[in-house]
Amino acid sequence: MYKKFFGLRDNPFNVNPDPRYLFTTQHTEEALSSLTYGIQKRKGFVLLTGEVGTGKTMLINKLLEWLHTEGLPTAFIFNPRLNVPQFFDFMMADFGIPCDTRQKSQVLMKLNQWLLERYRAGETAVLIVDEAQNLSPQLLEEIRLLTNLETYTEKLLQIVLSGQPELELKLRQPELRQLRQRITLRCKTHPLTVEETEGYVTGRLKVAGFDGGEPVFTDPAILALHRFSRGIPRVINLLCEHAMISAYADQTRPIGPETVESVAREFELHEIEPTVPQGIASQAENLRLVEALQGLATLMDRLRRTE
Repeated sequence: MYKKFFGLRDNPFNVNPDPRYLFTTQHTEEALSSLTYGIQKRKGFVLLTGEVGTGKTMLINKLLEWLHTEGLPTAFIFNPRLNVPQFFDFMMADFGIPCDTRQKSQVLMKLNQWLLERYRAGETAVLIVDEAQNLSPQLLEEIRLLTNLETYTEKLLQIVLSGQPELELKLRQPELRQLRQRITLRCKTHPLTVEETEGYVTGRLKVAGFDGGEPVFTDPAILALHRFSRGIPRVINLLCEHAMISAYADQTRPIGPETVESVAREFELHEIEPTVPQGIASQAENLRLVEALQGLATLMDRLRRTE
């Protein structure tokens, strides 16, 4: 509704992970380079992690775009709430491998034969699993066993696991140590800095057709966007979208910090603190306890010396 008012062709802050809107930072460039390098060099397992809303799915979509351009066979599992037979069904169907049985031994034989054919043809098969923090330990172990499909020198199947920080905590479980040891490359997404937030907003507006005339957001508004979003791209999109709707309704331009703050308060973003996975929070609490005990021991030692 506001596109004409701001001189845009498209909605610049749509929540869909459109690769056209990928904003590259040093971290995203490093992550994408690690993903493509791991696949090209047949490294086996590559791990991508990052906090909610920091652009993991956007990176995965960019990777899928590259894989399709390269003509590499790819299976993309986007719903991890699957049992083992369902997972194999989905993977085989996405790879386009005909399989009229659910017997795992037969499925693995067909998969191995297909992967060998792809290898002889000079192709690299890639399995990508998104939201992998929700995979059960049993299914993660089944995925690990897929890397046993190999030649004497190279892995036949390249696997990308993408998930939230909880995935890293899950991989520290003793029963998953074999999988953890097989991860050859790790990459992460991060929240944006203030400068990156400005570039992110400006870049998305430009892709959507902004001609660079009168600015849409003032500099103080950009600072407010970063403060209330804490640099999380998904939250920046939410704030920008509703700030533009509000500005259109009021016929005001450019958008100032008061409009951003009003939207943030509407969504209660001014009350929300950054979340920390429970395992990480527990580790931080333990560290504080150790530091406190060390301080107490130092104090007691000083008191003894003064006696």
